[in-house]
Amino acid sequence: MAVSMRDLDSAFQGAGQKAGLEIWRIENFNPVAIPNSSYGKFFTGDSYVILKTTASKSGALHHDIHYWLGKDASQDEAGTAAIKTVELDAALGGRAVQYREVQGHETEKFLSYFKPCIIPQEGGVASGFNHVEAEEHKTRLFECKGKHVVHVKEVPFARSSLNHDDIFILDTSSKIFQFNGSNSSIQERAKALEVVQYIKDTYHDGKCEVATIEDGKLMADSESGEFWGFFGGFAPLPRKTAGDDDKPADSHPPKLLSVEKGQAEPIETDSLTRELLDTNKCHILDCGLEVFVWMGRNTSLDGRKSACGAADELLSSSDRSKSNIIRVIEGFETVMFKSKFDSWPQTANVTVSEDGRGKVAALLKRQGVNVKGLLKADLVKEEPQPYIDCTGHLQVWRVNGKEKILLDASDQSKFYSGDCYIFQYSYPGEDKEEHLIVTWIGKSSVEEERVLAITLANKMVESLKFLASQARIYEGNESIQFYSILQSFISLKGGLNDSYKNYIAEKEIPDDTYNEGGVALFRIQGSGPENMQAIQVEAVASSLNSSYCYIFHDGDIVFTWSGSFATSDDQELVERMLDLIKPNLQTKPQKEGAESEQFWDLLGGKSDHPSQKIAREAESDPHLFSCDFSKGSAGDLKVKEIYNFTQDDLMTEDIFILDCHSEIFVWVGQQVEPKNKMHALTIGEKFLERDFLMERISGEAPIYIIMEGSEPPFFTRFFTWESAKSAMLGNSFQRKLAIMKNGGTPIVAKPKRRTPVAYAGRSSSVPEKSQRSRSMSFSPDRVRVRGRSPAFNALAANFESPKDRNLSTPPPMVRKLYPKSMSQDSAKLAPKSAAIAALTSSFERARESIIPRSIKESQETNGRENYMSSRLKSLTIEEDVKEGEVEDDDGLPVYPYERLNTNSSGPLPDIDVTRREAYLSAAEFKEKFGMAKEAFYKLPKWKQNKLKIAVQLF
Repeated sequence: MAVSMRDLDSAFQGAGQKAGLEIWRIENFNPVAIPNSSYGKFFTGDSYVILKTTASKSGALHHDIHYWLGKDASQDEAGTAAIKTVELDAALGGRAVQYREVQGHETEKFLSYFKPCIIPQEGGVASGFNHVEAEEHKTRLFECKGKHVVHVKEVPFARSSLNHDDIFILDTSSKIFQFNGSNSSIQERAKALEVVQYIKDTYHDGKCEVATIEDGKLMADSESGEFWGFFGGFAPLPRKTAGDDDKPADSHPPKLLSVEKGQAEPIETDSLTRELLDTNKCHILDCGLEVFVWMGRNTSLDGRKSACGAADELLSSSDRSKSNIIRVIEGFETVMFKSKFDSWPQTANVTVSEDGRGKVAALLKRQGVNVKGLLKADLVKEEPQPYIDCTGHLQVWRVNGKEKILLDASDQSKFYSGDCYIFQYSYPGEDKEEHLIVTWIGKSSVEEERVLAITLANKMVESLKFLASQARIYEGNESIQFYSILQSFISLKGGLNDSYKNYIAEKEIPDDTYNEGGVALFRIQGSGPENMQAIQVEAVASSLNSSYCYIFHDGDIVFTWSGSFATSDDQELVERMLDLIKPNLQTKPQKEGAESEQFWDLLGGKSDHPSQKIAREAESDPHLFSCDFSKGSAGDLKVKEIYNFTQDDLMTEDIFILDCHSEIFVWVGQQVEPKNKMHALTIGEKFLERDFLMERISGEAPIYIIMEGSEPPFFTRFFTWESAKSAMLGNSFQRKLAIMKNGGTPIVAKPKRRTPVAYAGRSSSVPEKSQRSRSMSFSPDRVRVRGRSPAFNALAANFESPKDRNLSTPPPMVRKLYPKSMSQDSAKLAPKSAAIAALTSSFERARESIIPRSIKESQETNGRENYMSSRLKSLTIEEDVKEGEVEDDDGLPVYPYERLNTNSSGPLPDIDVTRREAYLSAAEFKEKFGMAKEAFYKLPKWKQNKLKIAVQLF
C-alpha cells in the first residue's frame, strides 16, 4: 500500500518511536495530542485516538491503536477518529491492530492501560459541551464489574441501582463506601478496592475515610447504618432485573463478508478457511460480540477506510452497541481472529514488504523527524541467566519402579536416557530456605516409569507442605536453571532401571547403555564452568557439528575433536569434561579438516555433518493467563489473557499461567481449592497441548509449578515484585483492605519463617536426610566453593574425601552470605582454620583428580610446595562480583607487584588475598594484565581468575 504525503496527518509525525502511550483527542476533525498529565481522563462528549507501543524482547516495536468514542460524541467526530486510526496505522507501516472502543464497553486490553479504571467525565470539545470544572463535591454512585480489569460506570444515586450481583462505590464528601453484593466474588471485591483507592486519591487528595459494607448484614455496625442512611434507611434489595447492559451479547457462528465499494456482501461457505481471504480485498468477520475487519496487504488506504465504514454501518443498523470492532492486517492477524477459522496454516503465503514503513520513514526523515522507531530493530541477543542461587544442597534420585534410589555424589549429574530422575535442590532464599523439586524424564524412558516419577515428586512436594517449587523437564529441553544447578551435566545413552531393561528385552532391542570401556561420542556444550554439558550422541561422523567440540573414546583411546567454528572457551570446556569422562588418559587432539585415519576408522568413516549451532527454543515476551475451572475439572481448562500484568493481578484464589514460550510457569495461589492445587501439573500440560497463543509451543517445554509465598527469583523477575505481598494471609479482598488501611504498605500478619542455612559456613536447621551437601562434605558448615578456576577448584575439593568427591559437579564458589552492609573487615573474621587443615591433608590426591591436564602441567613446573602454600593463603570468604560489575577500589592502599604476587618471599601486606590485583597501581595493573581495571572487571569471573593465575595473583 503506497503512502503519500496527503495521507499523513502532521499530528502523527514521529509517533510510535518508543514504548509507551500516546493519546490524541479529535478537535474540529483533527487529532490534537494531549499532555501526559491528562492520560486516563476521558470526556463523554469527545473521541480519542490512543496508540500503545510495546518493545518486544527481540527489539522490535509492536503497535495497538484504539479509538475511544464517548457516549455523547458526535457521529462526525467519531467517524473522524475511525479514519485517523487507519491513517496512523499507515504511518506506522500498516501492521498495527486497531480497536473500536465504545464508552462502557471497552476491551480489557484497553482498560489495562489505565489501571485501575477510567471514569469518564461529563463534557467535551466536539459536542459543544463545556468540561466540568472542579466544584463542590457531588455524591456519586458507581457500579463496578470485573475480576481482572474493572468496568466502572456511574449509575443513578438511588436504592434501585443497587443489586446483589455487583460491587457499588458510594463517593460522598467525607467517606467512600464499597458495597459488596452478596453474589459478587472475592476477586471482584478486591479489584473494586483499587477503584476506591483511585477515587480517594483523585477526588479527595488521599484524605478521606473508607468503609466496606457487606450485603445482607443489615444494621450490624455504625458504618452500615451510615451507608443506608444515604438511601433513606435500610430496606431489602429486590432481585435484579435484566437491563440492557445485562442482556448477553448477540452470539452466533462467525459470518464472513466481502467488502467491495463500501458494501459488505456475505460469502456462502460451509467451512471457514484461510483461503477465503483475498489479499486484494477487505473482509468482515462478524462473530457477534467481536466484529473483525481484515485488510489485505494489497488494498488501498481508501479501500480500508471504506471497509471500516461498512463495519460501523453493520453495527449501527442492528443496534449492537456492545460489539467491538477489531481491525487486523494480513500477515499480522491476532490469535483471537485466527481461532475463529476451522483451519489456519502455521505460515500463510504472504510476502510482507517493508516498503510502506520504509517510505514513511524516508518521508519523515526529510522533515527532520527521528525515525528510529519506524525501522525494524535488530535482534537483541542475550545470554540466559539462571536467576537462582547455585550454592545450595542437591540430592538426586533415580526412579526404579515405585522406589527412588539416592545417587552417590559422583553420579548425581549423570543421567541415562532410559531412566527418570528426581532431584531436590535446597538453596538460600530471601529470608528462608527454598526448595525446588525437579523431575527429569529421559527420552527413552517407558511411560509407566514417567508416571511413577511424577507421582513420587508430587509426594515430595506434599511432604514439604506445598512450599516447594516443582518442575517437569524432558531430556533435550532442559532449562538454564537445570544446567546451572547440576553445573556439569552428562547425558548418557541407555538405562539402568528395571523397566527399561525389561522393555528392550521384550522388544528385542540391543542394549546401548553407556559403557566406559566401549565406544562413545560426546558433544560438549555450555557457557562456562558453572554451565557445561556432555551429551552422548551416536558414534558416527554425521553426529559431529562444526560449531562444537567433542570427546570420542574407544576404551582407553581418547580423541578430542574441535569444529572449525568452535571457540577457545569451548576448548576449555572439553578440558574440564575430560576429567569427568576419561580422567588421567592421554588424548589425541583432532581439528576439523586435519583428522587422522584412525579417528575416521573408529567413527565408521567420513560423512557430511552440520555446521550450525543447535537451535534451542528462545524465551519470548511473557504472557499471563488466568485459568477458569467453571466446570470443576482441570480437563475443562479455559484461559483468559491478562494484559499489562503486574504482581497485583495474581489473586490468591486462582491459578495463573505465565507463558514464555521456552518454558511455562503455573502459579498456584494459597487459597486455591485443594483438588485444583493437586492438578497444577496437569493444568500446565493441558495449556501446552492446546497452544492457546498458536505459537507452536513444544508439548515437552519445561513446566514449573510455583506456589504462592515461595516464588523463586527466576519467576519473580517478570514482575516488579514485593515479597511482603505474597507473604500476607487472608483472601485477596482482606489483603487489599489491609494494605489500604495501612497506607499502601503490605502487612504480613505472620512473620515469614527464617531458616538459617549452611551454604556458606552458617549453621543449618535442614533435616539430616537433606543435610548432604552438593559435594558430600564431612561438615554441614563447609564453605561452598563454586565457579572458580580449575586451580581454585582443586583447593575446594579438599573439603571432602577424594573417594566421595562428586566428580560430576565442579566444586563450588566461595560465596559470602554476610549482608552487603557488613564491612570487609568483619567478613575476614570468619573462621578458616578448620578449612585450611582440611586442605592440607588431602591436597595432593584432590589436585591430581580434578585439575584439567593443561593446568596440571603448568603447575608442576612451579613446584608443588610453592603452589600449595600460596593458594592456601588465598582461601577466604568473599562476595561474588557479578559479570559486568566494576568493583569499587576507592580508598585501597597501593602495593608493588613484588609484594602482592604468590611467590613473594616477604611478609604479606594486610589485604584481602582474594583480590590481590586490586591493590596494584593503575599503571602496574595495565602492565601485568594488558588492560585497565575497568575492562578487567567486566570479564566473566572465571576469565578473571585465569588471568590472575597466569601472573601469580591468585
